[in-house]
Amino acid sequence: MAKAKIGYAAMLEQFHPTELLGMCAAAEAAGFEGIMAADHVQPWVPQQGQAAYVWSFMTAAAERTKGDIGPGVTCPSFRQHPAMIAQAAATLATMYPGRFWLGLGSGEALNEHVVAGYWPEVGERIARMFESIEIMRKLFSGKDVKHRGNYYRMETMRLWTLPETPPPIYVATAGPITAEKTGRFCDGIITVGAPEEKIETVFERFEKGAREAGRDPDTMPRILQLHLSWAPTDEEAMRNAIVEWPNGGMKFPKQDIRSPFDFAQMAKLVRAEDFAGRMLISADTDAHRREIQRFLDLGFDQIYLHNVGRNQLAWAEVFGREVLPALHA
Repeated sequence: MAKAKIGYAAMLEQFHPTELLGMCAAAEAAGFEGIMAADHVQPWVPQQGQAAYVWSFMTAAAERTKGDIGPGVTCPSFRQHPAMIAQAAATLATMYPGRFWLGLGSGEALNEHVVAGYWPEVGERIARMFESIEIMRKLFSGKDVKHRGNYYRMETMRLWTLPETPPPIYVATAGPITAEKTGRFCDGIITVGAPEEKIETVFERFEKGAREAGRDPDTMPRILQLHLSWAPTDEEAMRNAIVEWPNGGMKFPKQDIRSPFDFAQMAKLVRAEDFAGRMLISADTDAHRREIQRFLDLGFDQIYLHNVGRNQLAWAEVFGREVLPALHA
């Protein structure tokens, strides 16, 4: 059986970027393949405490490691014009050929409202994202490009620094309509842990969109970011989840909440039982192995793991020894 490809989710909202570089190198040494770097302007809750600029971090991380790297995910619609995202992506793909991928999402108010004149409904946010992708695709051609669409204007521009092959574009979604458009217009899909029926529906629509566009969905990556909490004891694992990642226990959409301090007030209501079915919290490495394998069996090509505690180095070492070798694609 083929070896599973398990990457490391580098959470820039949780760790100082210099410290996190060391964690990325340690994770790779332990057997993790690839880095998904979080793009945040603010942490979810003040306790997490960081929010470094993802594009600076990815360059440094790519120098320290050998695997693939990409933002998980960046929003090309508000903080930065899609032309600037395209330039940044093309530069990284040029510097690290075959290693960089561009992960995109429709955005969350926590990160995007800081420069938005207003915060639109989800339908408009998704439409803006796909118009952004249209602009970036045109720029990756290397030609002079103008654009006048529903949401964006761009005067004549070209990307002067281009890789031999444009970076693949992956879209993060858990919605069937967006999944279908992703299959039609993009190169792969990113999603988060969810019930099997929901993932199967997302995959079905993704495949439908790909086939309608004349693509083979079996060749298009399906990527998962999986949050978990491991520690030497169940009690410590649960404490890490409640203190460090209470947002993982919030059973409601979070895209419209603007402040870490608002999240902190909501976090006071989070209890241990709120994580059930949303995130595995356990000291049992075999339980984590089974959970990860379950998603691999659903058809994910790569899974990026995020252990929510501060015990990143110990976790990477334990999982590298006891979990990763037992996983198969």
